[in-house]
Order: sequence, then structure tokens, then C-alpha cells
Amino acid sequence: MVSPGLVATVVLASVTLSFPCFVYGAYYIIETEPVTWDVLIHHLKFVITGLALTTVPMVTWMMPRLADQLDGFAMVHAFLGLQAYALLTFGFTGIVRIFRAKRRHDLYHDYDDEVLLDEIGSDRMDHWRSRLRIGVFGYVFFWVLAYLVGVTRFVFRYAL
Repeated sequence: MVSPGLVATVVLASVTLSFPCFVYGAYYIIETEPVTWDVLIHHLKFVITGLALTTVPMVTWMMPRLADQLDGFAMVHAFLGLQAYALLTFGFTGIVRIFRAKRRHDLYHDYDDEVLLDEIGSDRMDHWRSRLRIGVFGYVFFWVLAYLVGVTRFVFRYAL
């Protein structure tokens, strides 16, 4: 049987490795113009990798053990993580609308500098872009808080 401390260390390493994926994915999409299909796919490779490095340990190891660890740190950690994923879902609603509008106008393959994103979507495209920004910023904010609480839990539980 593998010790819980070893599994916790692997989980901590996995979640820690997800952050550089998020940072590079964000940097790449912000700094690259125009956002073509290849740019979007390159960005998503890093973001999806980061999400997998965080979500898989959460679903397979953290969540099943939560009921056995009902202390203050565990509840704060779970609450912050839940907030992060709620905001990611909120941002996803904007991503879907933006993606559909750009795809409908073939702007991933045939990019046109003259076409503004606000012009191609519904009259609420600015609203969807705001939802995306709020969701992504909120996810990262709560992810960092949950990460810090998780590291603190790790130190108190396995390192001391």
C-alpha cells in the first residue's frame, strides 16, 4: 500500500505543475495577435493540461477523502476550490459565445483585422467577454487561495 504522505506529495507536485501551464497559456493568448485557430489550439493545450493536473487529483484523491477530514483547513480548502470551479464555469459561458461568433465568421482561419469582436456576435458580445474575464480572473484568484490553503494543510499534516 502506498503511504498517504507519498500520494499527497505527488498530488501537491501535480497541482503545483499546473500553475505554469495556466500562466503560459494566458501569456500566449494575450500576447499573440491575431488569435487564429492554431494560436487557440496551442493556448488550449496548456490550459487543458493545467486543468487536468489540478482536476484529476482533486476528483480521484481529494474529494473522496474530504468526508474523513472535516477540519477547518479542509473545509476552507474545499470551499475555495469550489469557488474557483464555479467561476471557471461562469467564464466558460462567455467562452462558448465568443467561440461560436468567431467560428461563424471564420475568424480563426480567415482573420480580418477590420472585423471587431463586438461587431460579429450578438449585441451582448461585450457582456460575454466580461464574463470570460471575470471567470478566468476569479478562477485564478480562488485557485491560488485554495492552493495556499492546500500547501498549509500538506505542511501541517505530512511535513511536520
